Amino acid sequence: MNKKLAVIAIGGNSLIQDADHKSVEDQYVAICQTAEHIADLIEAGYQVVISHGNGPQVGFIMLRSEIAREHAGLHMVPLVSCVADTQGAIGFQIQQALNNVIAKRSLKGSAVTVVTQVKVDKNDEGFKAPNKPVGEFYTAEQVEELKAQHPGWVLKEDSGRGFRRVVPSPKPIEVVEQDAVESLLGQGFHVVTVGGGGIPVLDTEDGLQGVDAVIDKDLASSLLASELKAPLFVISTAVPQVALNYGTPEQKNLETVTAAEMQQYLDEGHFAPGSMAPKVQAALDFLRNGGKEVIITNPETIGDALANGKGTHIVP
Repeated sequence: MNKKLAVIAIGGNSLIQDADHKSVEDQYVAICQTAEHIADLIEAGYQVVISHGNGPQVGFIMLRSEIAREHAGLHMVPLVSCVADTQGAIGFQIQQALNNVIAKRSLKGSAVTVVTQVKVDKNDEGFKAPNKPVGEFYTAEQVEELKAQHPGWVLKEDSGRGFRRVVPSPKPIEVVEQDAVESLLGQGFHVVTVGGGGIPVLDTEDGLQGVDAVIDKDLASSLLASELKAPLFVISTAVPQVALNYGTPEQKNLETVTAAEMQQYLDEGHFAPGSMAPKVQAALDFLRNGGKEVIITNPETIGDALANGKGTHIVP
């Protein structure tokens, strides 16, 4: 185990800062800012493994695919390929931005991206009840046509805004390219991996096979951090600290808390299912598997969290 290995999961706000800055060029500007904060970890002596979200980017590819199908009869891009495409494209931007900062600050190592598959279990409960919305909104009229073209799709009405495709969100059980990640770490590289939670694959009689699903990025990052025996897991999000009663007059920001306390808060329903709850669950999984510390904070606070205890620190 590298005593100075940190796995950092960067959230969507590290890629798209607001609704007016969604272009690829805008994303790169945001990533360059995040790279400066990741470099604070490297400057503190850490070797880093970086994962990232990809929800909006997958949505963009699916929309382009829809438009191309509608106007030019072009084939659709399967969801599993969209995940792979975003791993390459976002990984390229992260490694380029981080390598530029590493060179500027004369730090150790360089960054490289691994397009990563993650095994899931075909019997996972997630496959029985798909609930993760992906892609665009459709009208009721489009639904019949889509069902005819894609018999396997599940389409659900979404809050009065139209219909959306929903896919399973199974738990990650194994990072297929873990050996490659370990080999690169052994050679001193910083590694970008399990982007978007990884490309979901199933074990079949014919070998690995991609499946249209979405794996939670933080859970996949937590699994990899545990398997790499990294002492530190950093979850970067939109807020500087985790809070109880978030957004109310009773809001209480959490500084250093134990895993047992955090489990209690999770059980009491303090954290929203689609946002903070999976991050807290990923943190608790990591600590149960032998991790030493989890920091949850926003990108700009990472350096301060290491040096001065800012952010939320969860300990065994």
